[in-house]
Amino acid sequence: MLFLDPSYFVIVLPAIVFAFYAQAKVSSTVARAARVRASRGVTGRQVAELILNAHGLHDVRVELTDRELGDHYDPRSRTVRLSRQVYGAPSVAALGIAAHEAGHAVQHATGYAFLAVRNGLFPVVQFGTSLAMPLFLLGLILSSTSQLGLGLMDLGILFFFGAVVFQVITLPVEFNASGRAMRALDDLALVQGGEAALARRVLDAAALTYVAATAAAVSQLIYLLVLRGRRS
Repeated sequence: MLFLDPSYFVIVLPAIVFAFYAQAKVSSTVARAARVRASRGVTGRQVAELILNAHGLHDVRVELTDRELGDHYDPRSRTVRLSRQVYGAPSVAALGIAAHEAGHAVQHATGYAFLAVRNGLFPVVQFGTSLAMPLFLLGLILSSTSQLGLGLMDLGILFFFGAVVFQVITLPVEFNASGRAMRALDDLALVQGGEAALARRVLDAAALTYVAATAAAVSQLIYLLVLRGRRS
């Protein structure tokens, strides 16, 4: 099996360990910041609305989602959706997360190039990613007896490469949204004293998960290329 291949441990396992570390880091950082009440006493919803209004985005709605950790900006409906832990909470964690999602709405409104590319790629990459591994594994099975197998492996790698490109493009989108969030929190005086540093730690920890996801995707792509090379 693939996960018993020694090269898998060398190429992929470090990225998986990094991903677990990043997830643990963001969970602990958010939990710590969620216990700190922001001195202004504003909730995540209010922060998002203040930032949107400051940029003239009066048509972007802020809604509650029941999905745990489901905070996101939906460009199709122009809606910022915040989880219960963020929407009505006046914590520093809620402020940072809400400001970040509002930052995505500002990116969309200003035509931020990387966001436009990512949104355009999403449906194609989503489709391709669902086929990448099945095609590659089927090709791997058939490759010892048929040229068709090698073609299927190549097609699977091509689809997976699209997913890697999507992850790489996501990095500047997320870092830029966090930068916009911190500037907005400062410009609107929504954080005071050490609250800004704590909000920054929340956003940095969240960004680390995207870096880890990209590292995992790149390492898996390299491993697929190694397996393909063995069949040449």
